[in-house]
Amino acid sequence: MEELAIFGGTPVREKKIFYGRQCIEQDDVDAVVSTLTSDLITCGPKVTELEKKLCEVTGAKYAVAVSNGTAALHLAAMAANFGPGDEVIVSSITFAASANCVRYVGATPVFADIENDTYNIDPECIKKLITPKTKGIVAVDFTGQAVKLDEIREICREHNLILIEDAAHSIGTKYKGQPVGSMADMTCFSFHPVKTVTSGEGGAVTTNDEALYKHLMRLRTHGITRDASEMVHPTDALWYNEQVELGFNYRMTDFQAALLCSQLRKLPKFSRRRKEIVAIYDETFSQMPEIQVQREIPESDTTRHLYVLRLNLDKLKCTRREFFDALYAENVCPQVHYLPVYWHSYYEKLGYPKGLCPNAEAYYESSMSIPLYYSLSDAEVQDTIRAVKKVVTYYRK
Repeated sequence: MEELAIFGGTPVREKKIFYGRQCIEQDDVDAVVSTLTSDLITCGPKVTELEKKLCEVTGAKYAVAVSNGTAALHLAAMAANFGPGDEVIVSSITFAASANCVRYVGATPVFADIENDTYNIDPECIKKLITPKTKGIVAVDFTGQAVKLDEIREICREHNLILIEDAAHSIGTKYKGQPVGSMADMTCFSFHPVKTVTSGEGGAVTTNDEALYKHLMRLRTHGITRDASEMVHPTDALWYNEQVELGFNYRMTDFQAALLCSQLRKLPKFSRRRKEIVAIYDETFSQMPEIQVQREIPESDTTRHLYVLRLNLDKLKCTRREFFDALYAENVCPQVHYLPVYWHSYYEKLGYPKGLCPNAEAYYESSMSIPLYYSLSDAEVQDTIRAVKKVVTYYRK
């Protein structure tokens, strides 16, 4: 049996590869430089161009570009009028921002468990958590796979709830042929560098509701408006603007918008390559009883942001930590997505106990993400597979 690098053996590859990275090409650089040398580098035409492009990509009527994905979630929670006394059902396996946005506005997050095979929020669990205080749902398209939108939207209609789709992972994904971004009351995107397309930092909220759109636009810029119809003291003075509510400075710069416009033009090829890699991984790992492959629902045509290995630890003589460390030593560097949100010490102090979401907790204890990004070469994909197989073989019972 080949010795693992962690025990002194030779690693599968010399140079480390990580779970994700951006792809910045010369046309992206040219777009940014062109904007940096123009008259406006913020609050200018590139942001407007980006918002139009996002509407084209998602099929939504309106898009509001913001400074990051967390800002998008915060503004969506504000526009939904969540507040003290309200409960909002949220995914348990996600980045903390999906729940933090509920806390930002004084409402209470209620954590729903995940499905054991798709790792997305479980609609049946949502139904059991609804109370007279429930005002909305924040449903996360985890790894890029769309949640069961039909079922969740029906729950929202039945109980008069606002649906915020956290699509930080799922730009380019389609649900029943319709792009993610046009089916929830509001959909929030992130454009962090490890996502499918990037603006460095950046985010957006899309919606089909004009009133929500106007509210989001005000909230993005301090709660200030130049629209006389929204003012308490309207005037036709060209210089006049008025703060009508408390908002934030969550604006995106024009050079970030220029980068994202360039990236969005390449979304189809980015998506195709990610699907190719996922197909290779699925074919290989589905044949290994030590690994569970994520199930994809037929309704979701997924552009995958993450590829998750779920270890069947009863078939391995190691812990998840030992497997993780061994794979890292082979210079194929995994990551874990995510700690159940309510396990964070902040939420623990708020009184959320362990045991709330058994599927989520079992998932966390046995999962890790392996490299998946557009510029991952065929050789690097094969190195990743070799490293996983090497570690599995060593620890196989």
